[in-house]
Amino acid sequence: MSSAQLRVVHAGPLVTIQDAGRFGHMRFGVSASGPMDRSSFAIANAALGLTEAKTGIEVSLGGLVLECRQGAVSFAVAGGGFSVDCAGVKSSSWTVQTLFEGQKLIIRGGAWGSWTYLVFSGRQIARTWLGSTATQSMSGFGGGALRSGQDIEIEDAHVRDDRIGDIPCPAFAQPDGTAHVVVGPQDQHFLPISVEAFLSTPYKLTDAFDRMGVRLSGPKLELSEALSIPSEPILRGSVQVSGDGVPTVLLADHQTTGGYPKIATVISSDLDRLSQMRAQDRIKFTAVTAEQAVEIVRSEADARRTYINELAKPRPSLNERLLRENLIGGVVSGNDD
Repeated sequence: MSSAQLRVVHAGPLVTIQDAGRFGHMRFGVSASGPMDRSSFAIANAALGLTEAKTGIEVSLGGLVLECRQGAVSFAVAGGGFSVDCAGVKSSSWTVQTLFEGQKLIIRGGAWGSWTYLVFSGRQIARTWLGSTATQSMSGFGGGALRSGQDIEIEDAHVRDDRIGDIPCPAFAQPDGTAHVVVGPQDQHFLPISVEAFLSTPYKLTDAFDRMGVRLSGPKLELSEALSIPSEPILRGSVQVSGDGVPTVLLADHQTTGGYPKIATVISSDLDRLSQMRAQDRIKFTAVTAEQAVEIVRSEADARRTYINELAKPRPSLNERLLRENLIGGVVSGNDD
């Protein structure tokens, strides 16, 4: 069985080990965590032909530099408009390449997006907590945040020449500055003008942005009366409004209960795009009914499934692809004359 060992030369803030998520524990106060952009994480796995989402690395705008100390392993990067430099060869963050012993892999933020995903063709060894390697950023439970000098072990490492090349970046992976919301469940406690402002005026994302959520800058959302509600369950995508009238969209590491009123909930299919936005980006919320939300989510899920299934199909090896090409233009015969 082959293996690869990588050394972390540099890891920016919030560069963490993640898997698809830790489900079934919210009643104990444990959120699912997992990738901020679930679609891009799934794409990175599919690009390597992995049928199940494996443990990988979520890379923030702070970037990541790895050095291969031993062995060789193929990897996929997907998500955002990051830049990738593998052994001096530069590409976008939608790529499958191989890292060999002695080479460095450098991932940096680029033109757009806040997160990208690095997945290896092998089994990345990481700590588990409650059956998952997903890192809960506030506690550090799970695989944890990467630190300079740390070693990463990849067991059953493979070089996948049949997978090398660019990954097509789908339109659904790119933020467009909009998000659908279902209004409520406490919208009745806000002034009507507040609900109207929330739906009619674009908000800006602030730099108070991490894996728990992102605070928004825009019109203050005032209540119609003093309100104290019992703590109740909170979901990923809840738009919670604090006492100062500032809305916050809760994300992957959200708390599981809270007593602040929620003016709306972002539908699940729009959360990946919202998570890829950056501070100072503008977002416009559009209200839909619960029934319309289900239709939108199902339609987008079908589009994602079709894309991922096509991406995961076996490809011809590099040698087979080269044999199909006429690499020496003008040659029509093996005879000298």
